Amino acid sequence: MAQLLGPLHPHGISGESTWRGGKMATVSLRLGDLVWGKLGRYPPWPGKIVNPPKDLKKPRGKKCFFVKFFGTEDHAWIKVEQLKPYHAHKEEMIKINKGKRFQQAVDAVEEFLRRAKGKDQTSSHSSADDKNRCNSSEERSRPNSGDEKRKLSLSEGKVKKNMGEGKKRVSSGSAERGSKSPLKRAQEQSPRKRGRPPKDEKDLTIPASSTVKGMMAGPMAAFKWQPTVSEPVKDADPHFHHFLLSQTEKETGSTSIQAADSTAVNGSITPTDKKIGFLGLGLMGSGIISNLLKMGHTVTVWNRTAEKCDLFIQEGARLGRTPAEVVSTCDITFTCVSDPKAAKDLVLGPSGVLQGIRPGKCYVDMSTVDADTVTELAQVIVSRGGRFLEAPVSGNQQLSNDEMLVILAAEDRGLYEDCSSCFQAMGKTSFFLGEVGNAARMMLIVNMVQGSFMATIAEGLTLAQVTGQSQQTLLDILNQGQLASIFLDQKCQNILQGNFKPDFYLKYIQKDLRLAIALGDAVNHPTPMAAAANEVYKRAKALDQSDNDMSAMYRAYIH
Repeated sequence: MAQLLGPLHPHGISGESTWRGGKMATVSLRLGDLVWGKLGRYPPWPGKIVNPPKDLKKPRGKKCFFVKFFGTEDHAWIKVEQLKPYHAHKEEMIKINKGKRFQQAVDAVEEFLRRAKGKDQTSSHSSADDKNRCNSSEERSRPNSGDEKRKLSLSEGKVKKNMGEGKKRVSSGSAERGSKSPLKRAQEQSPRKRGRPPKDEKDLTIPASSTVKGMMAGPMAAFKWQPTVSEPVKDADPHFHHFLLSQTEKETGSTSIQAADSTAVNGSITPTDKKIGFLGLGLMGSGIISNLLKMGHTVTVWNRTAEKCDLFIQEGARLGRTPAEVVSTCDITFTCVSDPKAAKDLVLGPSGVLQGIRPGKCYVDMSTVDADTVTELAQVIVSRGGRFLEAPVSGNQQLSNDEMLVILAAEDRGLYEDCSSCFQAMGKTSFFLGEVGNAARMMLIVNMVQGSFMATIAEGLTLAQVTGQSQQTLLDILNQGQLASIFLDQKCQNILQGNFKPDFYLKYIQKDLRLAIALGDAVNHPTPMAAAANEVYKRAKALDQSDNDMSAMYRAYIH
């Protein structure tokens, strides 16, 4: 691998990695190399091998490098077998991950390489001019090893300076966009509290783009990097134990994945200083909590099955024993549960939310339920002096992981604004829809359209099959036409591959269709398409497809 910028380590560390086809390739890595780093359960991410800060010791008994990741403020010790050369595997990684944050990180790498190349050319011209001016016959006949060393030193110095200037320009640009809040100024005055690199690491700063969020969760979460044959992973912890600059083992018993400071899709944001609670760690809730933590929020979690909280505790969350305890100790408590009954039980049941509500405490229900349920919950919360916001989310597990949810909110406008940094950590946009119940109605309509479309997709694929047409060709045609979408492609691929791992549970989309039909009945509005789709989902449930992905409703057409 060609050496990149940065001082060269006299001895590279070689590590073997298992690649496709079963071949073993020995890779020699050195300080300054660009790499793909695999951090625990998180997707491979581009980074650069750099010198660690003086106060951060290397983990014992592990062959690893200290990596600074592009597009983030994250740094970590990464095992050799979890590293791959950037250039050799760039195309492979880009094919696997299509996330927006990932693409921004790759763009940051390419910009870094362009700057490095430009500085190398500049330094080469400068060195050549200096050499010509010397006009010494002795120097002309002398080997040029010394000149090459000077070129390398000059190149390194200028690139480091350029990287520092780039960082200053980004900061200046954010200042021009608007005045900084007192909290933001306080954070900039004490960067170590937010996990930024120490001052003596300035020359290692990588031109970063927006956020750490895309690294931590995405379509490559299940992408497995095999341990080496010679050095199997020995950690008892199934999640790779990493060490960030924002965390030392003395400060806490577990490590944290939260970023120093983050940038949302629509600009720089600062995590709220309010204590956040979250109840319910299902497909949607898990991704939401991870993104809240990565954006630097203080989060306390609770789940009916307590074991599901363990991973988030390792990532820096606190554990609540009951919903009442979480609400009483936090300023804003979010929840995301499966249906109206679960939403009511959480609030009104033993040790429920209502027992922890006090004047000023805030409760945000992100579940997809009917308007009557959410109105009832709002009334009981407000009757105890609490503040209530409904905020159901449109999306699936993947969009939750990729902080690309769409949030629909209603009721307390002030609370909606207080949740700004949380919503930016969770999704790409949010809408405030007015009085309580409006968000519930809108969400049911959105999911009604989605569920009906899924039924049409499955119907088309099965009709193609029984008439002797290629299902793959049908998908290719649809992907080139006006119906082309990520949703269409994803669900069709699920069906063609027979992969129905849940991204949006079939039982939940059927529940939403049922509630949407009831909404239509309440206002005497016909919903024949939704009613027909609902019958197919009911058939799929009878075939034991409830806990599979919504695309498994395809099986209702072939049985």
